[in-house]
Amino acid sequence: MNDFIQNKVMPPMMKFLNTRAISAIKNGMIYPIPFIIIGSVFLILANLPIPALATAINNSGWGPLMGQINNASFGIMALLAVFGISYSYVRDAGFEGVSAGLTGIICHILLQPDTIKSVVSITDPTKTSTAYQVTGVINRTWLGGQGMVLSIIVGLLVGFLYTGFLRRNITIKMPEQVPSNVSASFTALIPAAVIITLAGLVNAFFVKGLQTTFVEWVYKVIQTPLQHVTDGPVGVFVIAFLPVFIWWFGVHGAAIIGGIMGPLLQANAADNQYVYHYDTVHHMAFRLGQTVDGHTTHIVTQAFMDQYLTVTGSGLTIGLVIFLLVGAKSVQMQTLGKMEVGPMIFNINEPVLFGLPVVLNPILAVPFIFMPLISGVLTYLVIMLHIIPPFTGAIVPWTTPGIISGFLAGGWQAALWQAVIFVIAIVVYWPFSKAYDNILLKEEAEQEAEIQAEKAEKA
Repeated sequence: MNDFIQNKVMPPMMKFLNTRAISAIKNGMIYPIPFIIIGSVFLILANLPIPALATAINNSGWGPLMGQINNASFGIMALLAVFGISYSYVRDAGFEGVSAGLTGIICHILLQPDTIKSVVSITDPTKTSTAYQVTGVINRTWLGGQGMVLSIIVGLLVGFLYTGFLRRNITIKMPEQVPSNVSASFTALIPAAVIITLAGLVNAFFVKGLQTTFVEWVYKVIQTPLQHVTDGPVGVFVIAFLPVFIWWFGVHGAAIIGGIMGPLLQANAADNQYVYHYDTVHHMAFRLGQTVDGHTTHIVTQAFMDQYLTVTGSGLTIGLVIFLLVGAKSVQMQTLGKMEVGPMIFNINEPVLFGLPVVLNPILAVPFIFMPLISGVLTYLVIMLHIIPPFTGAIVPWTTPGIISGFLAGGWQAALWQAVIFVIAIVVYWPFSKAYDNILLKEEAEQEAEIQAEKAEKA
């Protein structure tokens, strides 16, 4: 089975994951992450999972001010993503990518509506509702989670077309005496002009022909169905199984799958964030199934993956580390347990993955691969059954220790559920860890016997 997976399954999978398009998405989504985390910090401060404090902060006027910081960082993650994807695609092809990233931003905004339409409802029965329209604006709705799939489409197309122009030398070439920064701006002129013109034609087709905009069409036809798929059993399976399956072969599966699934998970988180903020301001209970201004709460968000599938490290290896600390008898396991406890607190488990090892270990493969699935299914069920509320949409730094990260992502109920998952992980890992410990004990006893025999011969 191991040979079959290594020789037949993994090569085509890794070939696909290492294509330029997938690499551009994975690498490009790294750029928004620091700003998403910064915005999430202020989201948490403005909407603390303690109702009395959250109300006091909002009544003081500081809540909206901190919300503005979140809107200017987390709220424009689609723009940051389209820059990162376009830039990464062109950079990986061996060219300077900043101009491509800027071109991606322009195309992203170009393909959005430049008007905001609304209706002011009048409760007085003697009067009628009033419709109004504001033109010449950028609607922030499409700069955040609802524009993430557009960022992927635009980022990849801009990267592909821009790279094609540079490879064929279809650029304006300046003399060598011209400073490099000036020369680079002229190099970008022809590719950017053609790409932006094409984006303008696409916008004209959708506005004139279909009476909509490209981003609205993408959101309705592509992104919304994808978010629904991600937010169901298929999404849980993908983010729970594939990262650890790939990790077992020594490849950082969480980084690969997380980079690809990140745009959808973050779009789901953005929806939850919008509804949670609305509920906090209006003193309403945050719950699953709410829809506010087109934003619907989701179960599977970035916090779902970070705080319940990869917390303490991919595979929820806290169960293994606890055994190493209190149940192991072999010297190897006891030594690694002391080394791993510190990194585990901050969700780093490479020492135990490669040192024990877990990688390519058939005994430890069972709990390592199945524990995230168990956690994913159970977490999905407890939220779906309204036992705990959905996550607030905050993106907690992945190095935040467990329990604390659960509290920040969803309040005391989420923190308590993390503790329950940790207990389950200990139970699941224990028999397999014990079996491997016995093997190591036998090996160490044989090695010790050989050493004693050599000493006896020398004596």
